[in-house]
Amino acid sequence: MQGTLNEIDLRSILQLIELGQRTGELLVEAYPTGFGDSDGLSEKFPGRLSSLKNRDLPRKFWLVFFVNGQIVYTTNGESGYCRRLKEYLYHYRLEITPENLEKAKITSSNDLEYTYLWQLIEQDLLTPLQGRSIIQQMAQETLFDLLSLHQGDFIFETGMPFNPLLTSLAIEPLVTQMMKKIQQWKQFYPHLQNPQQCLMITNHHQLHQALPRKAYEQLLRWANKKTSLRQFSRYLHKDLASLAKGIYPYLERGWLQIVTPAMTYSARSTSCEKLETDYRPHIVCIDDDFSISKQIEGILEENNYKASLIIDPLQSLSSVFELNPDLILCDIAMPKLDGYEICAMLRHSSFFRYIPIIMLTGKEGFTDRIKARMAGATDYLTKPFGEQELLFLIEKYVKVEIDT
Repeated sequence: MQGTLNEIDLRSILQLIELGQRTGELLVEAYPTGFGDSDGLSEKFPGRLSSLKNRDLPRKFWLVFFVNGQIVYTTNGESGYCRRLKEYLYHYRLEITPENLEKAKITSSNDLEYTYLWQLIEQDLLTPLQGRSIIQQMAQETLFDLLSLHQGDFIFETGMPFNPLLTSLAIEPLVTQMMKKIQQWKQFYPHLQNPQQCLMITNHHQLHQALPRKAYEQLLRWANKKTSLRQFSRYLHKDLASLAKGIYPYLERGWLQIVTPAMTYSARSTSCEKLETDYRPHIVCIDDDFSISKQIEGILEENNYKASLIIDPLQSLSSVFELNPDLILCDIAMPKLDGYEICAMLRHSSFFRYIPIIMLTGKEGFTDRIKARMAGATDYLTKPFGEQELLFLIEKYVKVEIDT
């Protein structure tokens, strides 16, 4: 099942999944309002989704996972770094540690954020009830965004259920609840327009007099022109509509002011905010041959790409999560861990499920291409290759702005 939101609305899609008691994942990608319809997503995500118009424009995507027609987990592009979970854990005075994050990366094929949350429960740092509460709030947040969308593309694919399963949420009651929240949020327009807006205090004296001490201290901390309303709601464990209702009287009086940050999301993910003028597509090259890696790095840097090299294949899985690439070049023939294994492992993470991965190899055989595709590779480049051949293939999947 796939199509555009001009053809069918999100609520109807969710109802079909619920009625069919389907197990799998729903991918929704939005395109900027005012730029017209897209051609679908299969070319951007080869074999699954079609190409997009205006691919160099800011994009955002969400994944919703279902088991037997119920929601069990959602992501919104931030989950690869667990930023969203980190903000929810603030309420419980818990922090994400590098050691546990590294353990979560290698112990499960589930989403990294979900695996980390489960580990916290196993370690008795969170109760199962608290874990379910976090997932429910994540689902509410995702549905708030999705049910507000009017333009975009979607595809639903059947798949294996999450294991272990922490919770499941009936769709219709959740959708009904979030539609009410969206209507409440709209009441505060035009003061509040989207969850990425930030707050700043313009009258400290009046706020200090009007608010309880705790509420004023919270505003002092988070009304900093950097923390978005979405993040603020996570820290407080409040939904957006409730947060909006609380701050709206002070916006009307001018004691608080809304700030819209001059930031945009990369075309691939919302997890990394970048200034449009500074943004260069980030390419990671995984190859144990240092001379070839440096040659590729030189080509990329000369053509306005940001390049990162990983020489040790055993470090590639942990390093690539930190580097947040737009595209990955991966050699096949490497010791200890070959390119097929690295590609397959990356594809197990929902964060890297749709990142273009181009395999590099000295082999020309048809079976090698088939093996690369089966491992999840997006494309294939045979060594030796020239500069234009490499750039042509990269530009097929990643747009770069050239200064004029």
